[in-house]
Amino acid sequence: MSLTGVLRPGHVAIRVLELEPALKHYTEVLGLTETARDQKNKRVFLKAWDEHDHHSVVLREADEAGMDYMGWKVDSPATLKKLAADVEKSKLCQDLAWIPAGEHPGTGERFRFTVPTGHAMELYAEKDRLGNNCGTDGPDINPLPWPDNLKGIAPSRFDHCLLYGDDLDGTCKVFRDVLGFGLSEQVLLKADPGTMIGAFLSCSNKAHDIAFIRQPVKGKFHHASFELGSWEKVLRAGDILSRHQTSIDIGPTRHGITRGETIYFFDPSGNRNEVFSGGYIYYPDKPPLTWYDDSLGPAIFYHDRKINESFLSVFT
Repeated sequence: MSLTGVLRPGHVAIRVLELEPALKHYTEVLGLTETARDQKNKRVFLKAWDEHDHHSVVLREADEAGMDYMGWKVDSPATLKKLAADVEKSKLCQDLAWIPAGEHPGTGERFRFTVPTGHAMELYAEKDRLGNNCGTDGPDINPLPWPDNLKGIAPSRFDHCLLYGDDLDGTCKVFRDVLGFGLSEQVLLKADPGTMIGAFLSCSNKAHDIAFIRQPVKGKFHHASFELGSWEKVLRAGDILSRHQTSIDIGPTRHGITRGETIYFFDPSGNRNEVFSGGYIYYPDKPPLTWYDDSLGPAIFYHDRKINESFLSVFT
């Protein structure tokens, strides 16, 4: 599959209440690596071990937890300009702005906009490459399967976010009609099949790169997810979380939607994290898999076949 346009989720900027406890969680428990600090704006930049770009997670100390914005890497500066113009032309988004190069370390200019659910998104084309530290003769030369000295759960990459908001239809229109995403799965109301309450969207061949749930709120953050690669590693993550007395939401278990194996837990500020494995290969000609609200239990948690109430009601 030839990927063009929007390539993948590039970074997520998360607000935390206290930087140092959060940093300990994201480096020692989750197992990300710090790549830069911005003392003036109280920010820390981190990456997972198999990511080559400079950073994929930004932590910012703030008075309220949640997500500042999510960034998407596009294939070229020309595509960045085109998609920015397309977003503006669509008149579906608000707060359009260009963020100058260097505002994120090692990162080119970014185009930011707010989608109808109230979430800030941004597109960028350029970010410095640090390599994944697996090469025996350089960052990307003669690579080993994984680097030495991994800490904690050690996911391979930042994978996706699940977000809550009200205007799900408008946001889906932005992602599908303007940015070129495909709809891999959807949750519909059984009594009114024209009403979508959940959308799982992909810009690649993953089961999803972002998901939205319709809720009567604006701009809420449900979780950021990180990829592990195997069910065994998800189980090991549960052991590590217990060892560190980390607050676990639910799991290890399996999703019906996306078929992924999962465990959910919270950072010290109450932001939900997920680590997962599995899923399926998505192609643009694949019809959306459809679930109805009366099957929401197995759709979300396939083993228990019932919904953990906190999963729907707790967000930042």
